[in-house]
Amino acid sequence: MTQDLIKKGSLLGGILLVAGCCIGAGMLGLPVLSAMAGFKPSVVMFLICWLFMVCTGLLLLEVNLWFGEEISIITMAERTLGKGGKAVSWLVFLFLFYSLMVAYVAASGSLVSDFLNQWTGYSLHHGIGGALFCLLFGLLIYLGIGAVDWFNRLLMFGLIISYVCLVGLGLPHVDVSLLKHQDWEAATLVLPAVIVSFGFHNLVPSLTTYFKSHVGSLVKAIVIGSAIPLSVYLIWEWLILGLVPLGSFQEALDQGEIATEALKNAVGISWILDIAQAFAFFAIVTSFLSVAVSFVDFLSDGLGIQKTPRGKVLLASLVLGPPLLCALLYPTIFLQALNYAGGFGAVILFGILPALMVWKGRYTQKMGKRQLVPGGKPVLIAVFLFAFWVMALQLI
Repeated sequence: MTQDLIKKGSLLGGILLVAGCCIGAGMLGLPVLSAMAGFKPSVVMFLICWLFMVCTGLLLLEVNLWFGEEISIITMAERTLGKGGKAVSWLVFLFLFYSLMVAYVAASGSLVSDFLNQWTGYSLHHGIGGALFCLLFGLLIYLGIGAVDWFNRLLMFGLIISYVCLVGLGLPHVDVSLLKHQDWEAATLVLPAVIVSFGFHNLVPSLTTYFKSHVGSLVKAIVIGSAIPLSVYLIWEWLILGLVPLGSFQEALDQGEIATEALKNAVGISWILDIAQAFAFFAIVTSFLSVAVSFVDFLSDGLGIQKTPRGKVLLASLVLGPPLLCALLYPTIFLQALNYAGGFGAVILFGILPALMVWKGRYTQKMGKRQLVPGGKPVLIAVFLFAFWVMALQLI
């Protein structure tokens, strides 16, 4: 009876948690990175990446269920792969979080600069815009999860409203002929950014506790919850690629700009631009806050820094300082940072490590009998091969 109540009463909440964890600032890079390939090739890449991330998410869930408690990915790696696995996961976690923070701070600088220019006519350097952004929202990070949670609810509401308005009002202006472009050789360019845009895996331990290890609810939450972002991304791709000519995307790609910048340069309809700017702001801030708060907790636990007033200042400085410095030195690094986050950080932490842990647990330690991902060793090998292929493409 209790399990049934949990399953029926909490499934929607779990689905929304997974969906909310995925949808964010990655959307601002996806159209720019996929434009050279075209709409149809991009759809295929999105579907492949979604299947890959669902598969690895279920593999991570399988490992978590072996231990029957809420433990981090790092602890799972230590228990299955030893101290070497723990060290690798720790380093990759740092790399992934810092890459994402660099991307968000760099994109925020462009948004703040454009906003001030629009309302005051004053032109501000993007690096200074990023610094103002960090100072403003760094205060929320210092105040803690309570303040962030309250503010993030308002931002999520704004994100949903601006997205719906942008899609609904932009629909009549889509030029279908722009969606006919296809370049399958360029399709792999979008893979790293798509992979990191389906990154819900750090939520798996919390979901396991949330559903009290009820396998059916957990699997449904992961599959359905990640399918919602897939739909949102595909609609977003169709809209932006149908509004912006290919030449404008090439310019944005060369300059490392977000999708709304390409939209601004190509579309002369002011209200579409205003809504797009609002959407970009909400997407950046919600992603920035969620990653930053998680990063603070990660460093607090890993470095043993207590969350005293002085400790929180130190943690916030560690989280915001290096990304801000990087964004000041390389203000157009948004797309590069997003690609590195997906092409190395997410692929290793959310792809290779879960498959390795399952291989070791299933076939060496004999830890679990129920396999959430069927197919045995061939499927795990396919996960390894795809992950290494994506990393090779990123290196090339």
